[in-house]
Amino acid sequence: MKLLLVEDDPAMQATLQRALERRGMQVVTCGDGARALERWRAGLPDVVVLDLSLPGLDGLQVLEQARAQALKAPVIILTARGAVGDRILGLNTGADDYLAKPFDLDELEARIRALARRPSGTAPGLLAAGAPEFCGMRSDPDSGAVYFNGTPMELAPREAALLRALLAKPGHAVAKERLFELVFPGEPDVHYEAIEVVVYRLRKKLSDTGVELVTLRGLGYLLKAHA
Repeated sequence: MKLLLVEDDPAMQATLQRALERRGMQVVTCGDGARALERWRAGLPDVVVLDLSLPGLDGLQVLEQARAQALKAPVIILTARGAVGDRILGLNTGADDYLAKPFDLDELEARIRALARRPSGTAPGLLAAGAPEFCGMRSDPDSGAVYFNGTPMELAPREAALLRALLAKPGHAVAKERLFELVFPGEPDVHYEAIEVVVYRLRKKLSDTGVELVTLRGLGYLLKAHA
């Protein structure tokens, strides 16, 4: 896999390059926004890991110009910015995923590989045609982002995984066991009741959407529209 890593902090750049190369990736690095576009065009990477705070052009400008030039490699944004607006703006500009610093290297690798496996043909940041909708809420099957009334929702990865599973069968109960498998795949050391923490957090984020996350004791969880 060819990876373009755009990060202006030398120590962070070197650390990520070593870690990702150990995991079998071919990593080209860049610490400047203008040069990033040149290397993107020249190298045609499979995935771009893009920091937002860059000299020259910032990350959002790089992304906007890349999409305008039909550079279609999937992009994961790395950012220390905590504002929801920055993350949503990144997704609307054409990013496919974001990860806030500090982050876990295993999670970064998993997200990079997920983007590399994404089928081609769907424009980044846009919903695939025919994606099912429920009360204005829709999941993009390619990027995994969940949108409400056309705007990306601010969700942690496990919250998004839970919501995607429930959106696949709105109004129908999904068993707790099945949700655990989808939210915590390949994590045998995670306590089974951890799914309830994710449900609690997601329920709070749905409070203003008109969609309710309902617990059905003995059956699981479902989504329903507020009466």
